[in-house]
Amino acid sequence: MVETVEMEPLLLVEDKNELRAMLRKALERAGYDVDEAPDGAAAIQKVRARRYLLVITDLKMPGASGLDVLRETKQADATIPVILLTAFGSVEEAVAAMKEGAFDFLQKPVDLDHLKLLVQRAAQQQELQRENILLREEYATRYGFPRIVGEDASIREVSQQIQKVAATDSTCLLLGESGTGKELFALAVHHLSPRREKAFVALNCAAIPEGLVENELFGHERGAFTGAGARKVGKMDLAHRGTLFLDEIGELPLAIQAKLLRVLEERRFERVGGTQSIDVDVRIVVATNRDLQKMVAEKMFREDLYFRISAVPMTIPPLRERGNDVLLLAEHFLEQFKREFGKAGLELSAEAKDRLLHYRWPGNVRELQNTLERAVILADGLSVPANGLQLPATKPDTEGMPGGMLPEDFKWEGSLEEVTGRAADHVEKVLIESTMRDCKWNKTRAAEKLGISPKTLLAKLRGAGLEE
Repeated sequence: MVETVEMEPLLLVEDKNELRAMLRKALERAGYDVDEAPDGAAAIQKVRARRYLLVITDLKMPGASGLDVLRETKQADATIPVILLTAFGSVEEAVAAMKEGAFDFLQKPVDLDHLKLLVQRAAQQQELQRENILLREEYATRYGFPRIVGEDASIREVSQQIQKVAATDSTCLLLGESGTGKELFALAVHHLSPRREKAFVALNCAAIPEGLVENELFGHERGAFTGAGARKVGKMDLAHRGTLFLDEIGELPLAIQAKLLRVLEERRFERVGGTQSIDVDVRIVVATNRDLQKMVAEKMFREDLYFRISAVPMTIPPLRERGNDVLLLAEHFLEQFKREFGKAGLELSAEAKDRLLHYRWPGNVRELQNTLERAVILADGLSVPANGLQLPATKPDTEGMPGGMLPEDFKWEGSLEEVTGRAADHVEKVLIESTMRDCKWNKTRAAEKLGISPKTLLAKLRGAGLEE
């Protein structure tokens, strides 16, 4: 079954059953998913447990009032709009509630068209408030989730996808090169989800020996193997009702992939050495820097598991494709390490900024962070010069060159004459070998095609070690 990302529901709070049923039907016909509560106490429990698009609540109810629901909703998530339904004569109370953050109020008997208009406006307002919430420092501070630093369109798009996916229980797949920040995005999924009050448990599948992965993930029963003197609780147990992040899932052994598939499909597993199935309620987020589709074709990754985890794939862009975000992140890390190492006045020189922009960042954000930490530690004075970054010489983008023109391990160090000499020798060898192959290793035809004499070609073949 393919999971889909759906709009968050709205919460309808009304103690009169008939009115609540009528309002629910009207809102559902308008295309909204509606959750309902018969009183304020039940509504408060619901807003504490999950995230809603908006809340519509009666103002006067037995027990907890609509005002109590408003306060609890704003405490849970200040971006959620709250619309109040008021009886005749309660307008003053409704106006007072608006001063506490209510979006608007509507008098009974409820005009359904007016209600739909208010709901539409409130939903649009929330969308604007939450747009790129992961990129906004004030929300990160308020709610305690990790802030994603960046302004490039590519990172904004991923951030918006994360916000939509977080509201669901769908398994999400984070793709991207090493060092792009996949765990940071996994944390964001957790902190923006209804599970944010529960545990976030991470397991790096590549960091654990193959024989221990099953034990680490699912735990074991006492006596399961020599030395197992007591039951061990695995990561799956620890993440119950929370989020389990499986990093580098491409390294997961095939046998363990089968057990993970069972968790995703049946929500249960067995510990190593155990016979009893254990029910588990866990949201799983996975990440990899490998090509899982290629691994499926090579029978190194289960196809059924791939389709199960790739319902919502998101690719984290490499740093070299994020434009000026390099400088934003550099300044972010600079401020962090200035505070840590007590170098308050330190700044990046213009030359250092230019060097940061033109470097390829094969290690992505992680490499940038390490670079800034090193630069701050070693800096003398108030400015970080370009050589203070200690970055290797910039290499041409081999991805943009014709296939085989230069090898990945080409040595770029040395004088201009030395480097160009090595490059010319390599390119000459590639061209001669390619031409000889096209000419079926006929030296006369190859020499003619290359525009050199057969004698010169023979000498070059010997020099390049290509003579048959």
